[in-house]
Amino acid sequence: MATNRFAIRKANEKRNRYFDINLLMAVIFLLIFGLVMVYSSSSYDAYLTFGNASYYLRKQIFATLAGLVLMILVALWPYRHLEKMAWLAYVASIVFIFLIIPFGHEANGAKRWIYIGGVSVQPAEIAKAAMIVFLACIISRMGRAVSTWRGFAMVLGMVAPISILLWAVTSNASSAIIVMGIAVVMLFVSTPDYKRYIIGAIGVAVMAALVVVIIVTNASRSGGSAGGYRGDRILAWIDPEAYASGKAFQTLQARYAIGSGGFFGKGLGESMQKLGFIPEAQNDMIFSVICEELGLFGALALLFMFIFLLWRLKIIADNASDLFGALLVVGVMGHISIQVILNIAVVTGTIPNTGISLPFISYGGSATFFLLAEIGLALSVARGIQLRDY
Repeated sequence: MATNRFAIRKANEKRNRYFDINLLMAVIFLLIFGLVMVYSSSSYDAYLTFGNASYYLRKQIFATLAGLVLMILVALWPYRHLEKMAWLAYVASIVFIFLIIPFGHEANGAKRWIYIGGVSVQPAEIAKAAMIVFLACIISRMGRAVSTWRGFAMVLGMVAPISILLWAVTSNASSAIIVMGIAVVMLFVSTPDYKRYIIGAIGVAVMAALVVVIIVTNASRSGGSAGGYRGDRILAWIDPEAYASGKAFQTLQARYAIGSGGFFGKGLGESMQKLGFIPEAQNDMIFSVICEELGLFGALALLFMFIFLLWRLKIIADNASDLFGALLVVGVMGHISIQVILNIAVVTGTIPNTGISLPFISYGGSATFFLLAEIGLALSVARGIQLRDY
């Protein structure tokens, strides 16, 4: 009799488990839209370079399908098992970053990829996903201690080495910023004292302003050069017309694409700037091609889908059955939102060009693969939510 009651209760729990179909549909929409835009933005360059207009599309389809398989597997796997793997994820991210030194593959002047089984993998993407798991475990275990200045500093101190390594070993400043940004978002949700964040934001703004002033001053003394790759990018951001044939070329062409699109755009596939004017338009600058072909209407529709995706993630985080699961979803939210904001800010010239892809839309197998793994984490947390009968 007791066995029958237990079986009935387990069956009811299984039947009442929550599955966020809206989140899944939003992700699938973004993936399909991304594939369409990757083909539209890359077909001309792919045909000239490889003699195959669908070269980039095929590679992106492969990465997307592999990512969807991984997403399903992660979604079906109980996320609580990840608590035991937090430090393994931390160490693995460091190992993969160091593997760049002997085995790294260089492209476009940056050594950021390694080949595993003939497939290129970007350790920075591994580090982002690993930090979400690691921080969710550490913060949930620390409890109220994370609200103290000591606990707060301890968490940031554990994340700092990963960001520094990404900056120093892979020369990937954007990923270093994103990793630290994910940590700040997860801490922000976990701690009630918002004064430290206001103070931190002011401090970062002051430091950034000082760096810009120093770079501009040095450039004026040395005749227009900042004496460094990143310094020249900042100068190109401040006065893009002065660097129109150099560092600011891509940004200016992206602005022309955005401005020429109007409200409804020129039509899908009708972009002119992708015809050799925007270098590798399928990557970081794909949002400018979207604006040119689909106009402001298309750009706003895409932003709405990202907002809808983040809203669904928020619902899962709010209803998660434990703090660890909630923090996992918050980390995924932080990653996606930071990357979307920074990418659009770069494309529109709001911040200096830092090479940040648009989640689910830009060409890039590693980014899509690990982003889908993170969505799998969110779906796994959602499956742990028990529906109630009222």
